[in-house]
Amino acid sequence: MLRFDDRVAIITGAGHGLGRSHALLLAERGAKVVVNDLGGALDGTGASAGPAAEVADLIVKNGGQAVASADNIATPEGAKAVVQAAADAFGRVDIVVNNAGILRDKSFGKMTVEEFDAVLAVHVRGSYLVSQAAYPLMKAAGYGRIVNTSSPAGLFGNFGQANYSTAKMGLVGLTKTLGIEGARNGIKANAIAPVAWTRMTEALLPAEFEAKFTPERVSALVAFLVHESCEASGEVFTVGGGKVARVFVAEGPGWKSDDLTPEAIAENWGSVMTEQPYVLTAADSMKAML
Repeated sequence: MLRFDDRVAIITGAGHGLGRSHALLLAERGAKVVVNDLGGALDGTGASAGPAAEVADLIVKNGGQAVASADNIATPEGAKAVVQAAADAFGRVDIVVNNAGILRDKSFGKMTVEEFDAVLAVHVRGSYLVSQAAYPLMKAAGYGRIVNTSSPAGLFGNFGQANYSTAKMGLVGLTKTLGIEGARNGIKANAIAPVAWTRMTEALLPAEFEAKFTPERVSALVAFLVHESCEASGEVFTVGGGKVARVFVAEGPGWKSDDLTPEAIAENWGSVMTEQPYVLTAADSMKAML
């Protein structure tokens, strides 16, 4: 059994849905958990200490160790407070699961700047701020595990979610860079793109998804990715309904010419759009251009 005895985990958005499931599973397997949740509505409005406290109390009732945090991770002060709560209660931070998020869905032409910015603030800035606040502790310990929560909407796009899709693909870039920069200090970062029946998705998914696409089927992957035995880093995985799959950004072989003109590109567009064989890294992409 993969256990987390003596490990300390921060999980944001852990008052409901996926985050709650992550917190309960890691605590059940020995982790000391900081349960963070602002306690607001799906659109980010309002706040309540209740959801985080309820999950932390449940963990303690079940024999685990947990503290609650209702801090706003979209602010530098809030993110630092979450990490400080972990340090004060448990003396360290080993794991960060960036799960907090909100929805403000609207078609692109009708979306306001405020609706766009609010979603990026929680998903992207919140993940960045909490990870950055925890990073010095992980670096000093020579160990850390970070999981960011992307989405199929970010990887593939989705109608009415320009803000959400932008945020979720942004987390892919953050994850890949954290994987590169953290390597020398034993810090590994990965991202998940989950499909699960939660309060955030119940209005979007077919009713028949509820029984199969449970949060617990996502948390199993999260638990593996944050375990010390997991060597993957800088990767993205879809997960849902019992399936786990690697998702990767790749570049096709393309077409190259010393006399590149719009007309030449048009004539060779079929070669540009060819997918195989592909390259996976920026370094390989640069080599192919030489």
